[in-house]
Amino acid sequence: MRFAPILTSAILFGSIFATNVIALESGEALYNDACATCHGAAGMGEGPLAEYMTVDVPNLTQLSVRNDGVFPMLAVIQTIDGRTGIRGHGSEMPVWGRQFKAETLAGSGIYGSEVYARGKVLSLAYYLESIQEE
Repeated sequence: MRFAPILTSAILFGSIFATNVIALESGEALYNDACATCHGAAGMGEGPLAEYMTVDVPNLTQLSVRNDGVFPMLAVIQTIDGRTGIRGHGSEMPVWGRQFKAETLAGSGIYGSEVYARGKVLSLAYYLESIQEE
């Protein structure tokens, strides 16, 4: 019985680590599918559609640098989601929260579709946090 707390802690740590790895991999795949065409494969604003934008496409690897070394997680989430009225990228960036919510399967209900959309936005934000340069 003395080992139960240690075993429980190890399992909990392992599941949290696995969840983070899955979120990062999911975020990277989502980034490549939804964001790289404008922001570029490396996130530096050099995507193939960047030259056609009427607003500058930001370098996403410098978000922490531009925020005194701290990744602005909430601002990133709100910008990706786009449903909060914060439009940091001008009007050309899609409202991904609405897009992701529309992707859900019929019958998942309003709450299921919202959880799905927020999960995708959070996965993207975690991925962007992982590509920050110093």
